[in-house]
Amino acid sequence: MIVQLFFRIRNTKKETERPNSPTPSPTLREPSDHPQTNPTMLRQASRLLARRPILAARTRAFSTDLSAADQTADAAFADAWNKVIPNMDPPKTPLSFMQPRPPTPSSIPSKLTVNFVLPYASELATKEIDMVIVPATTGQMGVLPGHVATIAELKPGVLSVHEGNEVTKYFVSSGFVFIHANSFADIIAVEAVPLDRLDANLVQKGLAEFTSKLSSATTDLEKAETQIGVDVHSALNSALTG
Repeated sequence: MIVQLFFRIRNTKKETERPNSPTPSPTLREPSDHPQTNPTMLRQASRLLARRPILAARTRAFSTDLSAADQTADAAFADAWNKVIPNMDPPKTPLSFMQPRPPTPSSIPSKLTVNFVLPYASELATKEIDMVIVPATTGQMGVLPGHVATIAELKPGVLSVHEGNEVTKYFVSSGFVFIHANSFADIIAVEAVPLDRLDANLVQKGLAEFTSKLSSATTDLEKAETQIGVDVHSALNSALTG
């Protein structure tokens, strides 16, 4: 609808001049598929845009809770499946694996519940801790119980899990952190390893190799790949020496 209105109200191209003629011809124009704009059309378009919001798509609240509509849709899918293929159980949908989160408490809890997962393993599952510090792209971000709902992208750096007097540190390559209003936090990393398992000598060697490759890279792809290696190994080196 917006695109159609745009083409309807767009001006046609300027009049062209006749060859070897000092004055432009009022009748000679370049071909155009759209009529000229007039004030009435502009006023109508303005009223129409004001009356109909541009973002009219259905939106969902920022929540991982299962709504009654979601559960009804899942049941409707199972009923439809049984009508077509009654001798086979319907496949499980993603909603079958989701569990409603605890409601947001009226008071701030004393602990933060954290899920820390990788594509191939789960480092922390519903672990209650005091605080977690994540390497967000906007800087180091500390998360305490009662933190406002936030989504942040992770960059290569150190993730610190604080539980009493104990601090466990991981090096993460990238990922996202989802902080919920009910003092739950989900951390999804592409790769992570405990900091005490890193070899400082191998990190220094890798940093030197990628730095050398970056200076000799010729194509954009080679430059991008080697720059990623330099950034990751620089973050690793900072994590070990910092």
